Amino acid sequence: MKDSPISLSVDFEKDGIQHGYLKLPHSHDGSAWGSIVIPITVAKNGNGPTILFTGANHGDEYEGPVALFDLANHIRSSDIKGRVIIIPGMNYPAFQAGKRTSPIDGGNMNRVFPGNPEGTFTEKIADYFNRTLLPLADYVVDFHSGGKTLDFLPFCCAHFLDDKEQQSRCIDAMKAFNAPHSVMLLEIDAVNMYDTAAENMGKVFISTELGGGGSTTAYSVEIAKKGIRNLLKHTGICEGDLEVSETLNLDMPDQRCYIFSESTGLLEHCVDLGDPVSEGQLVAKIYNIEKTGDEPAEYFAGIDGIYTGRHFPGLIVNGDFLGVVAVPV
Repeated sequence: MKDSPISLSVDFEKDGIQHGYLKLPHSHDGSAWGSIVIPITVAKNGNGPTILFTGANHGDEYEGPVALFDLANHIRSSDIKGRVIIIPGMNYPAFQAGKRTSPIDGGNMNRVFPGNPEGTFTEKIADYFNRTLLPLADYVVDFHSGGKTLDFLPFCCAHFLDDKEQQSRCIDAMKAFNAPHSVMLLEIDAVNMYDTAAENMGKVFISTELGGGGSTTAYSVEIAKKGIRNLLKHTGICEGDLEVSETLNLDMPDQRCYIFSESTGLLEHCVDLGDPVSEGQLVAKIYNIEKTGDEPAEYFAGIDGIYTGRHFPGLIVNGDFLGVVAVPV
């Protein structure tokens, strides 16, 4: 396979703190011989585990980038044993534009793995992660939140895996992160995801959903920062005791957890995030905005549990995700 077109300004094997870039050539109307430069920080001190932190896999999700830029500013090599790789803006063009997907090629970073060094711009970035960065890591932490179109209870998540020993290590990392909610997440479609690429390499992989609406709160950012501190201790990269508070363990046993819109119109939420719901309970209505007098379409929970995520904007279209119910364990 062709070498990656991405060049690197840091040395992964050098001790100390390095702030640099992943540089990917990008010829466009505003810069014929230009490049996109993706910020990266590498902190290393001797031998030890490697943890790879990423944010803005989707460019309109901000808790991770805020916490990771903060980590890059404050991490000291003398405080660690091992290596920490920090990339706050994984899909950097999307991050710069405040969009879920890349404005260059429309690429959704979390749907193009393993990538392609001769493919689209987004596929080239994914290929670099797949062939260069993921192999370096023992632990991979990818920060997500709802972005502009979703809203979630703040949670850290792991996945059900065929390798139960690997799954157990992922669950241990999820527990160490210690978000207010810990979810065994059932993906709608795991094909071509960064998560799947990391898990297929045997890595300890966890992710988050830390709110939504395309912004941050002090509460959600602190969850991310605390999770980072805890994981650095859990991995043995830093010393110290974990900061532990109560977490609600949630499971997603099957597709009954998901609710999708089959209507287009104005969305009325009938329950709030965190509310307990019962199978068959009304959770939302959708009104036809083109005509008064029509009864709204009604949507119901398919399983008993906790209302964990929902569509965020007030308008919704046929096929949109509407809500998700997770089951307390």
